[in-house]
Parts: sequence; structure tokens; C-alpha cells
Amino acid sequence: MLDIIIGLISGAVGGNVAGAAMKENSLGTIGNSIAGIVGGGAGAGILQALGIGVTGGGGADLQSIISSVAGGGVGGAVIMAVIGFIKNAMVKK
Repeated sequence: MLDIIIGLISGAVGGNVAGAAMKENSLGTIGNSIAGIVGGGAGAGILQALGIGVTGGGGADLQSIISSVAGGGVGGAVIMAVIGFIKNAMVKK
């Protein structure tokens, strides 16, 4: 459960970092955060399903925390970027 929470938080951060880096695709702070949380949850869930960073005893070690932060951050950034590109493509038409 801790892995998912860390993934959600780092997803929100990743979404906002991606929004700041790609101003033209930014969804605003709240939009970036929501897209990042969705992507972060998906990224952390995928890593957990693959067994990457999950400890056998259910505790949180450094490897699982780092993999949750990385998976959540990247997942959040990717989902925010995809939604931003789709939004811009729909506005231009």
C-alpha cells in the first residue's frame, strides 16, 4: 500500500514537472496534478504487478521506495504529456 501512495504523490510531482517543462502542453497545476496522480498510480501499480521493488515481507525498503518514486514520476509525466498533446490536437482542429 505504501508503494501506491508514494507512486501517487510522485506522479503528481512528475505531472507538474512535465507541465513546467512543456508549457504548450500544460494542463494547469490542478490538471497536471490530476493527470500525474492517475499516471503515478498506474506506474506504481504496473511495477507492483511485475514484482519490481516489492519486498517479500511487506515492509518498505530503499529499493521499493526508489522504484515507486521513479515509476510514479515517470508514469505521471507520461500521462500528463499524452493528455496535453491530445488536448492541443483537439483545440487546433
